[in-house]
Amino acid sequence: MIVGGSASRDLAERISKELDCEFAPVERERFPDGELYVRIPEEIEGEEVAVIQSTCYPPNENYMELFLLLDAAKGLGAEKVSAVIPYFAYARQDARFKPGEAISLKTVAKLIESAGADEVYTIDLHAHRIESTPDVFNIPAQNLTAAPLLAQYASEEFQLEDPVVMGPDGEAKQWAENAGKAIGADWDFMVKERLGPEKVEITPRELDVEGRDVLVIDDIISTGGTMVEAIQILKEHAVKNIYAACTHPVLGTNALEKIKMAGAEEVVGTDTIPSKVSVVSVAPIIAKAFTQ
Repeated sequence: MIVGGSASRDLAERISKELDCEFAPVERERFPDGELYVRIPEEIEGEEVAVIQSTCYPPNENYMELFLLLDAAKGLGAEKVSAVIPYFAYARQDARFKPGEAISLKTVAKLIESAGADEVYTIDLHAHRIESTPDVFNIPAQNLTAAPLLAQYASEEFQLEDPVVMGPDGEAKQWAENAGKAIGADWDFMVKERLGPEKVEITPRELDVEGRDVLVIDDIISTGGTMVEAIQILKEHAVKNIYAACTHPVLGTNALEKIKMAGAEEVVGTDTIPSKVSVVSVAPIIAKAFTQ
């Protein structure tokens, strides 16, 4: 049974259709003091239940709903409870950089486990210093990637000619590689080279991109600054058309407009976060993970 949290109701319904299983929308209300009330209206005793809930804005509220749903499912007698968190907030702080800091990724992982999850699925977790998602949890965990889906969509929709898939920085190497291999395209990532105390040069690392369509892909677009910088540099290398793609379209204030003004023909994202560019659904990869 698929239980759709309020932040991912449409995605949850798509997953249930992919799996041809029952979909249970969540009843959610708010008490006068701001507390959340949630209810799973279906009988779930003895069922394998997957709770689908992104923790996009507002993350604190969406996490609280997730915890309540996991605990409710476990308390109502579900045989197995899977937490599917397409966008996983608080993953940036995956280490203690200054004395006294909370490691929010580990804190949230503990809360998910204690709320009743038996296993966890994430998609393109934004935690670059973690080797693999299972390292975060004490329960089975799997990190899926939407990069191939994004590349396939862009290749077909935009009719990419002699394409290059490019990561805007070294941290995006894994997404560029997965996307490039999915469509049989060259792939690479951009590098930063410090030329002096106040001068940094960003360049395509090895590939010749002149006259070619370029798909710049990253896991997340938040402010748009990294993507804008990459697009501006690529334009200096005489590329043909530039398209931007990401798994998680956070798209803070004016991010989409800035990317378009920098020179991107189109910007595409997935439905891990509902947005105006969420044209690619991650439902197929989540459904596939459950059937493997």
